Amino acid sequence: MNSTTSLSYDGSLNGLLTCIFLNYEEKLQVVAIHPPGIASEELFSNHLEVITEKPKAERVWKAFKKIATARGVKNIYFAYLSEEPGIELEILKYFQHTFQRKESIDGDFANSHVLKIAQTAKKVSREKHRMEAFVRFQLTKDSIYFATIEPDFNVLPVIKHHFTSRYSDQEWIIYDLKRKFGLYYNLTTTNIINIDFAKNSGSSEENDYFFDSHEQDFQKLWKNYFEATTIKSRINIRLHHQHVPKRYWKYLIEKNPLHN
Repeated sequence: MNSTTSLSYDGSLNGLLTCIFLNYEEKLQVVAIHPPGIASEELFSNHLEVITEKPKAERVWKAFKKIATARGVKNIYFAYLSEEPGIELEILKYFQHTFQRKESIDGDFANSHVLKIAQTAKKVSREKHRMEAFVRFQLTKDSIYFATIEPDFNVLPVIKHHFTSRYSDQEWIIYDLKRKFGLYYNLTTTNIINIDFAKNSGSSEENDYFFDSHEQDFQKLWKNYFEATTIKSRINIRLHHQHVPKRYWKYLIEKNPLHN
């Protein structure tokens, strides 16, 4: 009986692709691939710490893209961004199935791994569109439009193009508080940044210090306008919650009680 192997990697896409390369190079029977912070629980498996090697990752990605459709490539990337437990192994199985068939498998939903990738990618895509719709900026005293998000999935890399093209005439920052990194557009390029927030970040005192003095006035004005134009007798609560789930209300000035 061949021994099984669990892998650990640095959490990057190139790291995961290096794991897939190693799986083929060493002819491994991989039973788990763990991102940082997740301990291996496979007691009877060998454990390997995989060092990311970009050339190996690029070889795997290039070979995959030659076979897969654009939708298949997108589904893999979106599934990776989901950060769901066990998704790395599902991606490995998807690659194995693709290379075995030597053709696109993105519609082969009879295969449980293909179905899982497609379902996960759809959830990430839905989160992407909601972030693009619900992100609200506040103007800082440095004339930078600033917004924080805490999405279920790591969608910051895939909303970058939308905000760069839509708000190309102003400096802005979108910061993911959950993953502790953000995007900063400086009127020329959009770069990844890290910010060390104070412990009392978000307090009224902090807001007064960072944001433009007119910002709170504009927010109150918008909230009053929204309330004045809402016809309460025509509100369909069920439909409203379907299109704007409660977990997104904190991004909306008209919904967030902090903007009162």
